[in-house]
Amino acid sequence: MTVIDFTAFTDRLATASGETILPFFRTTLGIDNKSAPRTPGQSFDPVTEADRTAEAVMRRMIKANFPQHGIIGEEFGNEREDADYVWVLDPIDGTKSFIAGFPIWGTLIALMHRGTPVFGLMHQPYIGERFSGDNGSASYRGASGTRRLAVRRCAALEEATLFTTSPLLMAEDERARFARVEARSRLSRYGGDCYSYCMLAAGHIDLVIESELKPYDIAALIPIVTGAGGIITTWDGGPAQNGGRIIAAGDRRVHDEAMALLNG
Repeated sequence: MTVIDFTAFTDRLATASGETILPFFRTTLGIDNKSAPRTPGQSFDPVTEADRTAEAVMRRMIKANFPQHGIIGEEFGNEREDADYVWVLDPIDGTKSFIAGFPIWGTLIALMHRGTPVFGLMHQPYIGERFSGDNGSASYRGASGTRRLAVRRCAALEEATLFTTSPLLMAEDERARFARVEARSRLSRYGGDCYSYCMLAAGHIDLVIESELKPYDIAALIPIVTGAGGIITTWDGGPAQNGGRIIAAGDRRVHDEAMALLNG
């Protein structure tokens, strides 16, 4: 089967997950800390019933329609991860924003074929936006209609807008390396999680730098960024689908300049 055979099904997954998540958004809901028991200095890694329920819904749909496929998910682990086709699920990327009532979170759904992300979708059901890509092209669907996504040209880091979710999520040496890039950038902003990558694909920002990402944090975003004409790698230029330290840029000149500073 080709990737195009799976696009309609991916939309169904997104719709089902959104219908599951939205009743929980901006309500009083229980929050567990996956880093618990927490002591001073430990990170806060929240998970809610919305995360778990949405992933469970998507897993049931995948197993019912494609029982031979594998699944990698944030909340319930891996199944058949050595299959030719593997779905990578993050039901709520940006759970901290979700529990704070901010709509800068999204559901990430990726399809991997023999270890390579070949299709990705980010769905924000509260706003009603979907960003999708297949490495060759990327598109937006939302209240303003449907359009093709394209990154913008940016000749130098001094002209670039830089995003990261938070430097506090980085190790101390990573923060120092990030600070070198931030000092050279025209503008830096924090927050966004998956939305930052979609805004890069849409041509609104130029650079995203993160660390400590898991495969389910990034797999769906790779086909969107590359489909829009951008570049996304690890800090040392390797493939991004396994997570870790990630750098995404709309223009290769900015990517190369930032990567040199990160590794300098």
